[in-house]
Amino acid sequence: MNIFQRICRLSFGDFEIDEFKKFCRMGAIFALIIGVYWTLRPLKDSLFIQLVDKFQLPYAKTVSVLLLLPLVMLYTRLLEKNSREKMLHLLPACYGAVILLFAGLMQWAQAPQEVIAARSSLAFFGTKALGYVWYVFVESFGSLVVALFWAFATDTTIPASAKRGFPLVVALGQIGGIIFPYSIAGLPHRLNHSTDTLSLITLGFLTLLIIPLVRSFLQKTPASLMQAFHGNNEKEEASEQEPGFLEGFRLLTKHRYLLAIFAVNFIYEFIVTIFDFNFKIAAADTYSGVALSHYLSLYGSSVNIVSLSCLLLGISNVTRFLGVGAALAAMPVIVGIALFGFLTIDSLTFLFGLMVGSKAINYALNGPALKQLYIPTTTDVRFKAQAWIETFGSRASKEAGSLFNMLLSPLQKLLGAQAGRSSYLMLSGGIGFVLLFGWLIFALYLGRSHRKAIEEKRVIC
Repeated sequence: MNIFQRICRLSFGDFEIDEFKKFCRMGAIFALIIGVYWTLRPLKDSLFIQLVDKFQLPYAKTVSVLLLLPLVMLYTRLLEKNSREKMLHLLPACYGAVILLFAGLMQWAQAPQEVIAARSSLAFFGTKALGYVWYVFVESFGSLVVALFWAFATDTTIPASAKRGFPLVVALGQIGGIIFPYSIAGLPHRLNHSTDTLSLITLGFLTLLIIPLVRSFLQKTPASLMQAFHGNNEKEEASEQEPGFLEGFRLLTKHRYLLAIFAVNFIYEFIVTIFDFNFKIAAADTYSGVALSHYLSLYGSSVNIVSLSCLLLGISNVTRFLGVGAALAAMPVIVGIALFGFLTIDSLTFLFGLMVGSKAINYALNGPALKQLYIPTTTDVRFKAQAWIETFGSRASKEAGSLFNMLLSPLQKLLGAQAGRSSYLMLSGGIGFVLLFGWLIFALYLGRSHRKAIEEKRVIC
């Protein structure tokens, strides 16, 4: 542990030994969550394309946004009735059990083509419906389980410790994101299986393994290291809040700070959704079935390899030495360069690299910085408003991006394949660069507000 701590000091800074152990335990939990999630992601797209159709992906995004509303209602109600510790047991238990259920269903749904062709119209409809349910399920895992973890992390960490510890947690999470996608999602293809059932069974049990890791973290971490940030005005802020499901939404609309976080999430996800759609279309034109799952699993592992490399090379020093604002402001510039490349280069290999770079830099630089923005806030903001932002902010932006992506097919039918795609790309650039300018303004505002709140030792909202 001492040797590992000395190695980590080069990239993440100096830790007290108990503090370092805390973030290592937290990182182990996050590695499992990210590993499972980044394995589910390629399976989400490949199974949906196989069961439904690649051009239906934007519609699946739309359905996921609509169905996440009742899921977040249930999630918020559970937060009101259960402690944060109990929620970290309850949610993984539910998701692990459902993944195992999907493993059995996919054994039936991924039958050979001649078997599928012989099915009745009702069974054919059931296969399509299963594809949509599967897609929404995986989307909800990314929204709720990951959001719950970070809400818990920000509620048990003070700002100075978070600057060192959160990048370390993310780095350890990338290890899970590197190992799991390729080794698990690509396993059926390497074993010449015709279904992804084996991958899903493995993921189900790994999700259940989150529970004992959380229990170990709670038992071994000293109480002195489980304290949240508290500002001098926190009681005043908390007394104005009203209970209920809509509290997170009310907090969001009430505070400019939270609206700016929402906007930053929205713009990033909107632009990357455009990248992602074109990447998945190009991949589906080249691969199919478990081979597509294998290819997309390579993409998932590659994202986390690049992200981990960025963290080990010291990208977190941008936040440590230049501040959260500098890290946030760098992202729109980087995504702007990526957008220019997307508009000028058309190849699957380039799209693969573009998606890997866009996702990796977001996880390594933007993600830890955004999580730190919630530290000078109240507990309700960390758990409820953050859930709204990261669920509906992310999903609404993906929905907006998906609605935009729906233009591609009609434009190609109206103007022809080449001219229609050219018009689609022109619209992408025009909207994208305007949004990037707004993103830069919001990032500068958030960085300044966060720094001022920490200096004055007060909560922002």
